[in-house]
Amino acid sequence: MNFARYALLLALAATFWAAPVNAAEPESAGTIKTARGSVTIDRAGEKVEASVGKPVFVGDRVHAGPESYVGITLRDNTLLTAGPDSTLLVTQFRFNAESQEGNMLVSLLKGTFSLVTGLIAKRSPEAVVFKTPTMTLGVRGTEFVVEVNGEAG
Repeated sequence: MNFARYALLLALAATFWAAPVNAAEPESAGTIKTARGSVTIDRAGEKVEASVGKPVFVGDRVHAGPESYVGITLRDNTLLTAGPDSTLLVTQFRFNAESQEGNMLVSLLKGTFSLVTGLIAKRSPEAVVFKTPTMTLGVRGTEFVVEVNGEAG
């Protein structure tokens, strides 16, 4: 067997034994579109800066510090804006871009946020829920503002 053929066989064999790249990487729920001041994401016990373009995943807590705010666009084009001293938790998010079906649960733990709903709410308003420490909001309109006083949990 000549060297070129042997090298080709080794390369082909390596592709079958190699671990798939990014196979376990979850799909993001959305992206940081604006961030002003001190904005961080608590993800799996680590705190990272929430700069423009950073992905937001299910389980992330997004904090806007004093005199800060953050804007997040979810994959279904829902627009969330959290004001100063606010904490949002992306509890659930699932979206199929082809069928436009999915669901979301976002919790405001502290502060204020405004919302403009996206494709999930247009297709299935009952699949979109927002929680605060004292109440649960179902979506029946397309825009609203919520404020929670107290400490983030």
